[in-house]
Amino acid sequence: MKTKTKIMKAIFATVMMMFFIGSMFAQSVGINNDGSSPNSKAMLDVSSTTKGFLPPRMTTAQILAIETPPEGLMVYNTTLKILVFYNGTLWAGIPGQFYIGESYGGGIIFYIDGTGQHGLIAATSDQSSGTEWGCYGTTIGNTSTGIGTGQANTTRILNFCYTAGIAAKICDDLVLNGYSDWFLPSKDELNQLYLQKTVVGGFADYYYWSSSESEANNAWNQYFYDGHQGYSLKSNSDFYVRAIRTF
Repeated sequence: MKTKTKIMKAIFATVMMMFFIGSMFAQSVGINNDGSSPNSKAMLDVSSTTKGFLPPRMTTAQILAIETPPEGLMVYNTTLKILVFYNGTLWAGIPGQFYIGESYGGGIIFYIDGTGQHGLIAATSDQSSGTEWGCYGTTIGNTSTGIGTGQANTTRILNFCYTAGIAAKICDDLVLNGYSDWFLPSKDELNQLYLQKTVVGGFADYYYWSSSESEANNAWNQYFYDGHQGYSLKSNSDFYVRAIRTF
């Protein structure tokens, strides 16, 4: 009799557990510390005013190693510092969330400002493997070195220097992937480009011109082998050129 009672209790417990599990899967589940009911439209409703949701964190290499990921799978990419998801074809960033190394706007994003919505794009290859800055001995004046000044520098150079084939002219004339608003980067923009040279790709271990003038005879450039910035004669005709644009 005792054995029969134990069996009945076990069956009852099993049935109740199955009922409980079935109810969990049929209803919304809420995780919170205030006892609030979960939203009826959500399978899982997590709420907190002191803690966040922490998704799996992986490097780009680890993410790409996931075999046959299901559409919608989401992971935080620790290499790019963004949240990514699998769209059924490839891993992508959340729409509207730009990231360094993203193919966008005719080239590769290499700098993003504090808003997260604007920045700089580099052409994917060099526009010249040897040309001069131009107008050696002539002071253009009023060029700047900061981020966001490359376009104005380029325009100013071309307003005062009419030499054909100079670095600024090559960038200004460029029409690439449907875009025609390319320019020669300023000194600081060029440095950001150097910092992301592996992400953008295609650079030579040599000198690249910036659009920032030093004085009548010299202009700023950067050595892409070790990142050193200095100024050289504007008449040097073996310096490289890489155009950029804003977004």
